Amino acid sequence: MNTADRTPADLLSSALAEDPARPLVTFYDDATGERVELSVATLANWVAKTANLLQGDLSAEPGDRLALLLPAHWQTTVWLLACSATGVTADLHGDPARADLVVSGPESLEAARACRGERVALGLRPMGVRFPQPPEGFLDYAVEVPGQGDRFSPFAPVDPQAPALGLPGGEELSGAQVVARATEDAARRGLEKGSRLLTRRPFADWAGVSAGLFAPLTAGGSVVLCRNAEDLEEAALEKRRESERVTHLAE
Repeated sequence: MNTADRTPADLLSSALAEDPARPLVTFYDDATGERVELSVATLANWVAKTANLLQGDLSAEPGDRLALLLPAHWQTTVWLLACSATGVTADLHGDPARADLVVSGPESLEAARACRGERVALGLRPMGVRFPQPPEGFLDYAVEVPGQGDRFSPFAPVDPQAPALGLPGGEELSGAQVVARATEDAARRGLEKGSRLLTRRPFADWAGVSAGLFAPLTAGGSVVLCRNAEDLEEAALEKRRESERVTHLAE
């Protein structure tokens, strides 16, 4: 980690400057058979486009709260980092009725309707395919994001001490606290540059998002993020560990 990295978005910027081609997030969905691998550069491009959507089309400002109703998924890592880049607080599985805007997967659309602000829906389908019919009252992320700019500059500097991540249960972390806690987690796990951490944890708490994004990013490593893999047999898990050159397993 660069000592100048004070927010998760800073961590991504440093990773991009150091080695844009290295893998950062490898995603599996064992319910659909999907596998997606994103390099630092590819993930950063998605983050820039999403941050431009947030800041531009959705008029989100630093201090706004975004209820993030998404599972452990590569697109969730994009939204977490886009919120960091814009100064928006990502409220993980937060209350849409108390949020300024909401981002929802297909399974939480009804709950997301409680938000009176902008609503964005993600189909979470293989290859990022759009909804066959956009949900009423929602923007379809797969339709809106491709045309956004590939570079992002915030209208105002992001304060590392401002709220950045809301966790289920009410705990709230600033950007600086996310980086500090992720750094501690990476050290505890023995993660270092080049480490590959496989995780089957849901994004339901700090442990899930730390293993699934923040700790590997802080350490200069990468993550193999597995969704719907709770019942994956040990032989299949071991085969994946070998094929993905996994060095660490999140238990």
